[in-house]
Amino acid sequence: MIPPDFSFELAALGRGARRVAGVDEVGRGPLAGPVTACAVVLDPGNIPGGLNDSKKLTAKRREALAEWLIAHCDHCVIHVGVEEIDRLNIYHASHLAMCLAVKGLRHRPCHVLVDGNRVPRDLSCPGEAIVGGDARCATIAAASILAKVARDRLMVDLAQHHPGYGWDTNAGYGTPAHKRALLDLGVTPYHRRSFAPVHNILCKPPLASH
Repeated sequence: MIPPDFSFELAALGRGARRVAGVDEVGRGPLAGPVTACAVVLDPGNIPGGLNDSKKLTAKRREALAEWLIAHCDHCVIHVGVEEIDRLNIYHASHLAMCLAVKGLRHRPCHVLVDGNRVPRDLSCPGEAIVGGDARCATIAAASILAKVARDRLMVDLAQHHPGYGWDTNAGYGTPAHKRALLDLGVTPYHRRSFAPVHNILCKPPLASH
């Protein structure tokens, strides 16, 4: 597989953009925890090797790259919690997270490269959607790494306060063990009530007594 490159960024810079950001989100699918987005700006003259879609990297490699990116790049990570996910739906909550991440950068970008097929409506500057961007575009790959590392760390922390659901290993996704724990232990404040497996448990009628 060809690794992500800097061609999308160079094209935007060639059209007159001075600062190009990439933005990505993680955590659309889990039953618990926030959806997390990151926006990042890479220095064209100082791009770390090994950038790729965060899902294609080992945890150790993700962590090492994340530490480098945190130290060297303008970046912003945003968590949008379950209340907003249930109120807005996951699609709009993920777009909200991406918009807030771009706004949270120290310096406003001129152009934003967005992973996916749509540019969020409320993005604060011109944007370009790139399908599969985390595997094609270096800056989006960097954003995907920072977002995943930040969300995984948060879910490990939440797992200490709500043991039994396995969030430290499943990151809130609906694994069989997580679904069994929902039935056995119940729904926590960090579960997404609008998601069917959680909603169905909350709406399950009590067993009739005889």
